[in-house]
Amino acid sequence: MVTAIMVGVSLLGYFVTLTQIPALLANFVSSLHASRYTVFIVIVIFYLILGMLMNIMPMILLTLPILFPTIKALGFDPIWFGVVLVILVELGCITPPVGMNVFVVAGVAKDVPMSTIFRGVFPFVLVELLLIALLVLFPEIALLLPNAMNQ
Repeated sequence: MVTAIMVGVSLLGYFVTLTQIPALLANFVSSLHASRYTVFIVIVIFYLILGMLMNIMPMILLTLPILFPTIKALGFDPIWFGVVLVILVELGCITPPVGMNVFVVAGVAKDVPMSTIFRGVFPFVLVELLLIALLVLFPEIALLLPNAMNQ
């Protein structure tokens, strides 16, 4: 299964490179004259919805090659975006309907109903959304160690 996904992503990567979709998307977003944070919020909402429908690896492998040039064109730090992306992907692991981590907990705690488990996950969803907001307001949180290593 993993090999099939990797082959599919490789073919998609070749197609995306051939058609120059990332550059076209970056140019389109730049021509919108929207705030870079507005575009970032749209990307976050996109990943939140996608996280509810897809697993981690396909989500990252299919979307990052297309969105990364746009992130760079908007002036966001690539390391910072990587940290935010990992948090968004983790958020997708605990939100329904896919929520793979929630199903793992349900498999371990067989006597607890799924509705109770999802109610228990809700505070973690709020904390992760707050963490994303903090990273947007204070990107130094994610960039402290990489910046310290550059000195």
